Amino acid sequence: MKFGFQKINAFELKRIVKIILLLLALLISIFTLFLSQRLVNKIAAEETKKMQIWADAEHILSDPNSEGDLGFHLTIIQSNTTIPAILVSETGRVIQHINLEKSDNPQDKISDAKLNSKIEEFKLENEPIDIPIDKRTVFKVYYGKSTVLKQLAYYPYVVLGIVALFMLVSYFAFSYSTRSEQNQVWVGLAKETAHQLGTPISSLMGWVECLEMDVIPENAPVEMRKDIDRLKIITERFSKIGSEPILEEVELNQVLRDSINYMQTRSGLNVHFDIQLANHKVYSKINVNLFNWVVENLIKNSIDAMEGRGELLFKVYVRNQKVIIDFIDNGKGIQRNQMTDIFKPGFTTKKRGWGLGLSLAKRIIEDYHKGQIFVKDSNPFVKTTFRIILEGNT
Repeated sequence: MKFGFQKINAFELKRIVKIILLLLALLISIFTLFLSQRLVNKIAAEETKKMQIWADAEHILSDPNSEGDLGFHLTIIQSNTTIPAILVSETGRVIQHINLEKSDNPQDKISDAKLNSKIEEFKLENEPIDIPIDKRTVFKVYYGKSTVLKQLAYYPYVVLGIVALFMLVSYFAFSYSTRSEQNQVWVGLAKETAHQLGTPISSLMGWVECLEMDVIPENAPVEMRKDIDRLKIITERFSKIGSEPILEEVELNQVLRDSINYMQTRSGLNVHFDIQLANHKVYSKINVNLFNWVVENLIKNSIDAMEGRGELLFKVYVRNQKVIIDFIDNGKGIQRNQMTDIFKPGFTTKKRGWGLGLSLAKRIIEDYHKGQIFVKDSNPFVKTTFRIILEGNT
């Protein structure tokens, strides 16, 4: 799929970016779940160790023959404030329970049915711990997950839900932005077509009026032929959209002079053209048709900035095997923070503009000719310079 003057156009690139973002989101989700599960397993293992220590302390306290600091073991038992546990005798009678949910009334006791339900629940969560009282008596400790562990187990899913919601909103916003930009570029391209056709058609209409009044200048046939050829050139330009242009090594001085002269005769008497080409032949590999399109767009942009009255200076020179072409006008200029934005599709400072001409110029120069185009400097109503840099061969 191709559009404009890129092998991978902006819309195709955005589609690829969306796929990459979705894959990254998937990888982040998997990585988050993996790390969270590892953390849950570690905390669960630590809680199992704590309950084993708690069970050992219970065993020592319940043994009448125990010696040593019983207060230390009592402290161990009392220190468990998060892990729910139930101590059950060998006959299944509940001897003790800790950290189980109670009602709002502290005097309410947990029912036997609730305790039995908790025991069955804890059996599914963890293996019970045996506490041997004597050779024939073994108590069991059933324990579950702490509140922190339960919350941690659900936490990654909550986070992933928020991330998924964010990605969904971003996706729709991104898609809307893409559709909006597509519509903007298509409308701009249609207007650019009309704009391109406007100059030769207006000129031909003028010649028709001359013929109707029987006033035929000497150069009329030649100029009419130029306008007809111009229409053919415009047709060829738009037919190249989406295809690879052919670059040929040509003499730039002559190409520029022909393009500038065509625009000069159709720009009005209030615009003064000053052409300062290189004093020797300069060769570069270009597509003449597309390159002329860039020149015309820059000239039209300058004339608009000067509001149809001012001076246009063209300079061509070679430096370090690079051909440098400057387009200089004394129009209203460009603000510094807009010097990059003016080459973006849809950006314009004109009330009736559509922001496609400079974007096309940038794509033609940078993507197809591997050159550079930028605003070198801008001083309002004094000097604004657009510069093109191409590979040269002198």
